[in-house]
Amino acid sequence: MMREPHLSDQPAFERALDDLIALDPRLVPLVELAGRPSLRRRPPGFAGLAAVVVAQQLSVASVRAIFGRLEATLGGAPRVEAMLAATPEALRAAGLSAPKIRTLTGIARALAEGEVDLDAVAGMEADAAAETLTRLPGVGLWTADIYLLFCLGRADAFPHGDLALQVALGEAFALPGRATPQGLRAVAEDWRPLRGVAAHLLWAYYGARRTRQGAPA
Repeated sequence: MMREPHLSDQPAFERALDDLIALDPRLVPLVELAGRPSLRRRPPGFAGLAAVVVAQQLSVASVRAIFGRLEATLGGAPRVEAMLAATPEALRAAGLSAPKIRTLTGIARALAEGEVDLDAVAGMEADAAAETLTRLPGVGLWTADIYLLFCLGRADAFPHGDLALQVALGEAFALPGRATPQGLRAVAEDWRPLRGVAAHLLWAYYGARRTRQGAPA
């Protein structure tokens, strides 16, 4: 069985994408439409997990502005100690909502108390790693998988609850509608241990389809 590669940089991602296409030629038309995606990476550890939490349900521009203010408030990239020392008023002034303040401070407290070891998570099998991360306050499977994929470069992390991935699979495989989370997860079993690479491709395909649809005739 193929081992899960580490998506450390774009060349590593390119090799993994070639392996994925060889594994499932049904994905060739997606590459033809969307091109070869770029690897998305964020820093590992609490800083990266904080970035994933801040980005939830916000536009790219909003995330950049809020995260920039958060870094200014915390004196640099988010650290557990700095987050726990910050007042709720300062975090609100940076643009964080009350739920995100609770989540970030709860995560920081849990990490400080050793409830989850992010270094140990990095060495776990992808699904087990995601389940472990959900022990952190406010972290669901989607957040956990996005952290594994973007912050740790885990090639087999796969957020099957992601709406764009469900829509993209439905369109790519000519389903009557978007795939269900369970259906998406079942199809993705064919892509182990490269499900995260497939996620990058499906996101690119989703974006390309909408760019084409929005283009003038």
